[in-house]
Amino acid sequence: MRAPTPQRNAATVWSWHRVSKRLPALVPVALGALTTVGLLLLLGRYGYDDPYITYRYADNLLAGNGLVYNVGQHTLSTTTPFYAVLLAGLGLVWRDLPRLSNCVSVLSVVTAAALLVAWARDPGQRAGGMIAGLLLSVWPLLLQTTGAEICFFLVLVLAGLCAAERSRLGLAAGALALATMVRPEGLLAALVVGLVSLARRRSLPWRPVLLYLGLMAIWYSALWLEFGSPLPVTLAAKQQQARMGTGTRFETGFLQLLRQYSQQPLYWLHGAMALVGLEQVVVRARHWGGLLAWTALYFVGYSVLGVNRYFWYYAPLVPAATVLIGEGVVGVVRGLAHLRLPRPALAGLAALLVVCLLALPLAGSLSIAWRPDSRLDVYREIGEWLQAETPAGATVGALEVGIIGYYARRPMIDFAGLIQPQVAAQLDAAGNYGRSATWAIQHDWPDYVVLQQPAFSGLAATGWFRASYAPVRQSAGGGTLWMTVYRHIATP
Repeated sequence: MRAPTPQRNAATVWSWHRVSKRLPALVPVALGALTTVGLLLLLGRYGYDDPYITYRYADNLLAGNGLVYNVGQHTLSTTTPFYAVLLAGLGLVWRDLPRLSNCVSVLSVVTAAALLVAWARDPGQRAGGMIAGLLLSVWPLLLQTTGAEICFFLVLVLAGLCAAERSRLGLAAGALALATMVRPEGLLAALVVGLVSLARRRSLPWRPVLLYLGLMAIWYSALWLEFGSPLPVTLAAKQQQARMGTGTRFETGFLQLLRQYSQQPLYWLHGAMALVGLEQVVVRARHWGGLLAWTALYFVGYSVLGVNRYFWYYAPLVPAATVLIGEGVVGVVRGLAHLRLPRPALAGLAALLVVCLLALPLAGSLSIAWRPDSRLDVYREIGEWLQAETPAGATVGALEVGIIGYYARRPMIDFAGLIQPQVAAQLDAAGNYGRSATWAIQHDWPDYVVLQQPAFSGLAATGWFRASYAPVRQSAGGGTLWMTVYRHIATP
């Protein structure tokens, strides 16, 4: 056997040298790729009802019916018409809109995590950004919104705030304009960037400002012309829902969420790290100031709006929370370093702390993936049955119209007031969904009605309803969710 020549040895050493130099840059890329694949496998088929309203807008746009929910009715019932247009464009390549939107969410989460790492790297505080990115990638409150526009919205906000921190104000204006098109609360992030720029420069950067305002004027004028208002009717509906006896306002729901976290003692560690992290941001890591300011404005804004709580309203709070926790870990490790512990011991303690912080969020995310909402399959089954067994123009009344409406492809009447604004007016402090359903049925007399049991058993037992509707199908999910489909047989 020939002995290796000196030239071959030199080439081998040089190749390993190049790989070792690139290894620090390759590790985050490999971790991001693995995270993307893992989340796609876990959440590729995940879903819940609300995003399907937006999917139906996108589906109708693809079918040539316009940006509408019910064909012929120009009502803005989605909070994010821009995301519906985006899905319609991507749907030209892949028509399975629910799966497509899940992929967009996963890619957005991974990109958002990468932005946190990049954001912290420039001021030399990479460790805090890496821990924040890891936590963001597995935090269940954020991953629960997979399929909706929330993750995509957040990555645009983070991109805009990060660009502003780097003084790339043109890029920041473009990203935040897109964010505001996706969800109106992106305006608060643009306001933060404007105020920070004004404080630093003593004057407004007019080119980025005009770019932002110009894009806003074009988009929201188009919405006004198309729907008569740039604001979705869902805003008024969710404010009405909060006034119901069974409703819960946003800020009250937040306190309830904190109580849920406090019931698991390991989450106390997250709270302690966040408090330490807040002190670190004030004293040292001030590059996160824009993110924390936007998060505070977001919280105040939703509290002032007085909307009913929904879990996806709290997801935009996650990036700031993970940043505070990450910076808290850095602060604690820095404090331990002053004790002159051996470097291996210090590294081991830091790794153990990060593992403990990741454990509960990761377990929660796995639980979401392994125990999906049973309504997804039941509502889809009912929607597909309605599409197959009812006339094309048959109207359908239901409380949750997202999944059922998307698969039924029938004109829907919504008992929660998200599609028909006049129904939302029936939701007051003395009212409930039984009252709004009664009003909607007696006002429009839909050809089919879908009722949850036992929630609507009282309505189904009334004399007028029994004389007007006959049950034609029952469905169950997980042994607990019973649904009955009724057909209109007579009008009193």
